[in-house]
Amino acid sequence: MPTTKRKAPTARAAGDTSRNPARTRQAIIEAATLEFSEFGIGGARIDAIALRAGLNKRLLYYYFGNKDDLFQAVLERGYEDIRSAEHALHLDEIDPIEAIRKLVAFTWNYYIAHPEFISLLNSENLSRAAHLKKSANIREMNSPLVQMLDTVLEHGRSLRLFRSGVDPVQLYISIAALAYFYLSNQHTLSAIFGRDLRQPKAETERLSHITELVLGYLLL
Repeated sequence: MPTTKRKAPTARAAGDTSRNPARTRQAIIEAATLEFSEFGIGGARIDAIALRAGLNKRLLYYYFGNKDDLFQAVLERGYEDIRSAEHALHLDEIDPIEAIRKLVAFTWNYYIAHPEFISLLNSENLSRAAHLKKSANIREMNSPLVQMLDTVLEHGRSLRLFRSGVDPVQLYISIAALAYFYLSNQHTLSAIFGRDLRQPKAETERLSHITELVLGYLLL
């Protein structure tokens, strides 16, 4: 159960948002992202989301049906955002070693810049991916990343830089895990090892460590 003390949400100026479906949906998604990331699925409240968005809560039900459907939409938007940002890296158009370095750095820095994404994933894992399993778009949304990474790996193999037989899905999971575990467990790890793992020096050392681990596996 989330232990965060609830603060009174600040209503944003709605303006003409309620008359613009796209802007209304965006306002709801943004407000729901904050609420779900702070309080989880169980602790999040529709009233609080509506207040954050500056909208009548009936609009939330109109656009998203119920809290579970809204949480699914928030997750889909989260994945859409990170996949779009990864696609913009154009990793399949650059040197394969540099592409891997760039992907590792991007993943690390994206998680740092978007702690709400980690919180949402934590909640969804507690739900055993119940919402993602219902999504009609999630696999299609993630397949371009796998294809792009596979192209990078093939390029590296053709230049006799990378080992063969590397599964792009397994590789991406490893890159994500090396960043995700450190950040999602930063408080417990800092306590048990007596280090502040979010100090700039510690974060720089972690990124270097992850990069060298991944390249050490890939390079011939």
